[in-house]
Amino acid sequence: MVFGAERAHVSRATLTPDGPGSIEFVAPTRWVANAGITQPPSAQVLATHGPGGDWLAARVASMAGLIDTPPTLAVAPYPALQRALRDVGLLHLPRTESPYHELLPAILGQRITAAQALAQWATLCRRYGEPAPGNLDLHLPPSPARLRSIASWEFHRLGIEQQRARTLQTAARHAAYVERTRELNGEAARTALMKLPGIGVWTSAVAIGISHGDPDALPVGDFHVKNTVAWALTGSPRGTDDEMIATLAPFAGQRWRVVRTLERAGNAAPKFGPKRRLIDVARL
Repeated sequence: MVFGAERAHVSRATLTPDGPGSIEFVAPTRWVANAGITQPPSAQVLATHGPGGDWLAARVASMAGLIDTPPTLAVAPYPALQRALRDVGLLHLPRTESPYHELLPAILGQRITAAQALAQWATLCRRYGEPAPGNLDLHLPPSPARLRSIASWEFHRLGIEQQRARTLQTAARHAAYVERTRELNGEAARTALMKLPGIGVWTSAVAIGISHGDPDALPVGDFHVKNTVAWALTGSPRGTDDEMIATLAPFAGQRWRVVRTLERAGNAAPKFGPKRRLIDVARL
C-alpha cells in the first residue's frame, strides 16, 4: 500500500498521569493510494505544553489513528458499505488513552442531542476546568476533585439534570478505577465501566470507542445508529437495536468501524416528522 493524505491541525488538552498537558500536531485525516508517494502517513508534533506534554507526544500516533490496522471487511452483500469503503477508504480509529476524559462527555450525551451535549461539555470545561497549558485557548476537563465539589444547583444551571449530574460525580469518585481501564482491551474496559452506577452499554461504548479506539464499541441504544445501519445495509428506513445487532453479526469485532465508515460516507436514514424537541433543563 502506498499513501497520500489530507492533513489537519489538531490541538488537544487533557489530564494525563503526569499532570495537565496540551499538544498541537498535524495528522492525516484521509488516506488514499497515490503511486507517487511511498512513505506511510505520519503525525508531526508541533508543540507540547505542561507536565503532561511528553506523555501526549508519546501517544500522538495512536491519537492520529496511525497504529490502528483495519482488517479487510467482507462487504460483498452490502453495496452501501462497498461504496463507503471506495469513498472514504479503510477507516483508522484514533485512540486517546484518556478514559476519564472521554467518559465525561459520554455521560453528558445521555438522553439529549449531540449539539446539547457538546455545548454542555464546553461550558463545564470552561467553568470548572483549569486553563490548559500553553496559549491554545483550551480548558482541561474538570479534575475529579473539582467535579465532586460541584453542587446540584450548579449542574442544573448548566442544563444538567440530577441523573446525569449524579453519574458525572460517580465517574469522579471512581476516577482512578476509570483510568485503570486504560490497561484493558476494549471489551473488558466497556464491561468495567458498566459496573459503575449510571453507565450502561451506550455510555461505555461511546467513551471506550474513543479512549481505546475500540472497533467493536457499538453504541446500542443510540437514537440514530440503528436507523443508519438499517437504511444502509437492509434498505429499511427504521430499525431496532436487536435488528442492528443481527445485521452487524458478520462484522463481530469491527461493528463500530463499520458504522463509522457508513457515517463518514454520508449514509443516514431519511427523516420523518418534526424534529425532536430540545428541552433546556436550566430554564425549569
